[in-house]
Amino acid sequence: MFEVSDYSVAYGQSDVIRHLNLSIKPKEIVAILGRNGMGKTTLMKSLIGMIPSKEGSLTLSGKELSGLKSYERVGAGIGFVPQGRMIFSTMTVSENIETGLTSTGERKIPSDLYSLFPVLDEMKNRRGGNLSGGQQQQLAIARALASNPSVLLLDEPTEGIQPSIIKEMARTLKQIRTQRNLSILVSEQVLSFALDIADRILVIEKGAIVLDVPVAEADQATISRYLSV
Repeated sequence: MFEVSDYSVAYGQSDVIRHLNLSIKPKEIVAILGRNGMGKTTLMKSLIGMIPSKEGSLTLSGKELSGLKSYERVGAGIGFVPQGRMIFSTMTVSENIETGLTSTGERKIPSDLYSLFPVLDEMKNRRGGNLSGGQQQQLAIARALASNPSVLLLDEPTEGIQPSIIKEMARTLKQIRTQRNLSILVSEQVLSFALDIADRILVIEKGAIVLDVPVAEADQATISRYLSV
C-alpha cells in the first residue's frame, strides 16, 4: 500500500539515505529503529516532503508522491507527527486539531478523535502550550488524524514522554490502526515500545535498512547491538 523504492536523500553532497527500500501493507504497523544520526528523522521528513528526495520512488496506493509538496502529500493520504510534536502553543486544543482539517474540506472535528483522546475533549479550550508533554503528543497525533490519512508517520513519538504514558500511547496507536483502518510507520529509539506496537521491525544504519524482521521473530539482543553507541 505504501512503497518506498530505491530511495535516496542528500544534504548537499552528503548522502544521508542510500537506495532505501521499504513497503507497508494495509493496517500494518512498522517501526524503524536506529541510533541518533542514522537517518530516521531525515527519512520521515523526506517522506512527508519537507526534504526533497535525490532519487527513487514513493507511492501510496499506486500513486507516485515523490514530486509532490508536503500539503499535497497530506491531501493524498499521509499524516505526519513530527519529532518534538510542533503543536501551536498559543492556539487552543480544538484550534490545533482544526488545522488538520484543511486538506479534507471538513469544518467539524470528527467525534471519534475525542473518543480516542478523552483528555483532549476535557481540555479542548485550553492552549496547547499549557498541556503536558504526553498531552501535546496526543494533540499532535489527533491533528494528523484530522486529515483522514491512510498512512500515519510518527517521528520519535516517545521522546520526552513518561514511561506510563508510553504504554498508554502504544495502546492508543493500536486502537487507531483498528478504528481508522490505517497503516503506521514509526521511527523510534525505545525498543520496548517498538516491540509492543509493531508488526515488523526495521533497523536503519547509515541511511540503509540493515534488518527487516517480523516482531514475532525479532531477537532483542541483536537489535540492541545496533542501537548501542
